[in-house]
Amino acid sequence: MLTVDFDRLGLRPGDRVLDLGCGAGRHAFEIYRRGAHVVPLDMDDVELKNVAGTFAAMFEQGEAPSAGDDAASAAPVRGDALRLPFPDATFDRIVASEVMEHIPDDVAGMRELARVLKPGGAIAITVPRFFPELVCWALDTDYHETPGGHVRIYRRSELVERLGRAGLVPFGSHHAHGLHSPYWWLKCAVGVENDQFLPVRLYHGLLVWDIVKRPLATRAAEAVLTPLIGKSLVVYVTKPDQEIRPPVSLRQGDLRPGDVHEPGREQEIRPPVREQEIHP
Repeated sequence: MLTVDFDRLGLRPGDRVLDLGCGAGRHAFEIYRRGAHVVPLDMDDVELKNVAGTFAAMFEQGEAPSAGDDAASAAPVRGDALRLPFPDATFDRIVASEVMEHIPDDVAGMRELARVLKPGGAIAITVPRFFPELVCWALDTDYHETPGGHVRIYRRSELVERLGRAGLVPFGSHHAHGLHSPYWWLKCAVGVENDQFLPVRLYHGLLVWDIVKRPLATRAAEAVLTPLIGKSLVVYVTKPDQEIRPPVSLRQGDLRPGDVHEPGREQEIRPPVREQEIHP
């Protein structure tokens, strides 16, 4: 299930792409399939190990370009969104899906994204949409009052204004996942942790069926519901072209395709990704 439209983002084979807060890796896997050099970044070691294992399996099964100049690559990295372990102007594209609503100082996080993005590059930011999120908050305080939970609800205008303070310029937006808002309202109505409630289980089965089989009935319902109650808001922004100095740490010019910086050293992004390539 993808929230970001990679065609709108302008993703191309060979791009270096950061997936901030990658979680289980749904966007990172698609970036890899499209022939890019992806760096999934998260704070959760377990998630990163699972993501690395999936990349290794994808490589073995030939699910991404793996030869010559068009070879895709991936290297999960553990890191903090407010202190990204990369030099300035490292990435061509960035995905930050369902991350900003968790960060108390979100503008600082946005400035970090702007810092590591190349001039002329683009970012896809996704957050929960205002109305569906407001309903969830009203139905169950446990939905957001948990460690690491959501700390704010964005209106589109507020999100765009904050991104502007980070020096980023919007060039498009849309909503996604119209079928998912009723599911989360139902979960919040009976207790967000109550996965055994029969209607919740049945609705979850419907969502899985839609994701796996994509039947016409659910695709039509999704198309109707998404503009009205889509669970996610997606905003695309770019960093205006400007003259910048090369990072001091790069003595021989810019990073080569396939290189990723970590404090004190550089590492090559190689497929397949093994568990030991996840750096603490």
